[in-house]
Amino acid sequence: MVDIVSRSEWGARSPRGSDTTTWSSRTEYIVHYSEGPTDQSVKSIQDFHMDSNGWSDIGYNFLVDVEGTAYEGRGWLVIGAHATGHNTSGIGVCFIGRDGDATSAAKDTIRALYDEAVRKKGGSLSAKGHRDVGSTSCPGDDLHSWVHNGMPAGGGSGSGNGEDDMVGLRKGDTGERVKYLQVILMKAGFDLPEYGADGHYGDETEKAVLAARKSQGSEQDFGDRITGWAAAQIMTAYVKNVA
Repeated sequence: MVDIVSRSEWGARSPRGSDTTTWSSRTEYIVHYSEGPTDQSVKSIQDFHMDSNGWSDIGYNFLVDVEGTAYEGRGWLVIGAHATGHNTSGIGVCFIGRDGDATSAAKDTIRALYDEAVRKKGGSLSAKGHRDVGSTSCPGDDLHSWVHNGMPAGGGSGSGNGEDDMVGLRKGDTGERVKYLQVILMKAGFDLPEYGADGHYGDETEKAVLAARKSQGSEQDFGDRITGWAAAQIMTAYVKNVA
């Protein structure tokens, strides 16, 4: 569970109206940045959205500051105003700051909110930067690259190539870390005949992960996420096959 500062705790104004959606309609997780200073308050962002943009409330579903503190915006199932054409399908999470300001703590919280959303939905979400769904530079090069590398823990680029590079990956993730997982699976003898190392954690990769785990005696029946133990089993299968 992610500790989230509630609307009442940060002094939110009451919304002028709201529309809700369902988890079945949520298919995307869209990362933004505020493009302002890191000491910008959530309240000031809400005031700007309501008073200058004329919106009914703050546009984002959640916000994260440089210290890694999460703030409730519109919440999980209230439709936001953060990405035209994707507000019903997408949960919008905004880092408070500019390109390059996002700390490891902030990125870890953004990832934790993603994991919480996946748990609540009971299925995967496609992680994207705002620029992937609209004509904008948001969320900046740093966060955009991090999102497409699978949102690795610690805010890294996912280029370490080891068990730690796999841990935390889930079905629906994309990026270089997923490609690394797929290459290791194939070298371990678990083919991906249809898509290969395409950087997308889909059904084929899920089946290969499960097969690799089973080959090492795992009694767990999931292949849609990589825990620390799952990563260790996959690496063991790889080492045995290439030895």
